[in-house]
Amino acid sequence: MGKRTESLLPVERITSKIYLLRNEKVLTDRDLAELYGVEVKMLKRAVNRNLARFPKDFMFKLSKEEYVSLRYQFGTLKRGQHSKYLPYVFTEQGVAMLSSVLNSERAVQVNIAIMRAFVQMRMFLQSSDALAKKLNELEKETKKRFAKQQEQIKFIFEAIKELMLEKVKPKRKIGF
Repeated sequence: MGKRTESLLPVERITSKIYLLRNEKVLTDRDLAELYGVEVKMLKRAVNRNLARFPKDFMFKLSKEEYVSLRYQFGTLKRGQHSKYLPYVFTEQGVAMLSSVLNSERAVQVNIAIMRAFVQMRMFLQSSDALAKKLNELEKETKKRFAKQQEQIKFIFEAIKELMLEKVKPKRKIGF
C-alpha cells in the first residue's frame, strides 16, 4: 500500500506545494484537498467541525497580501479554481492532525507521504547549511593560501626586475 501511494504522490510533487509563510513551511487547503482527493469545501468543513484540534501554530488563515502573493505563484486566476474566501494554510503539525479529521485510508497514506516530504525537505536544508559552512571555510582557507602565493609571486617579479636592471646598466671600461 505504501509503494502505491509513493508512486501516486512523488515527494517532488508534494515539496513543490510547500510554501514558506510567516517563517513556517505550509501547505494550502487547496493543495491538500487535491492531494487527499477531496473537495476544498469538504476539507474546510471537516476542519471547521474540529477547530479545537487546529490551534494557530497548526493552521492559520492567509491575509489578503499573502494570498495575492501566493496567487502569483499559482499562475493566472481561472474561473472556479480560486476561492473568493481567504484560504487556510496548514503547518506540518496541522497536516498531521488532518489525517485524524479526514479519517480515510487515502488520508492516512497521503499524510505519510507528506510527512516524508517534510522530513526530506528538512534534511536537505540542514545538509545545504552544512555545505554552505564548509564552502565558507574552504573559501577562507583558499584566500589565505593565495595571499601567501601572491606575496611569493610579487617577490619573484621584483627579483626579476632587479636582475633586468643590472643587465641594462652600462659597464665601465676597464683600463685606459
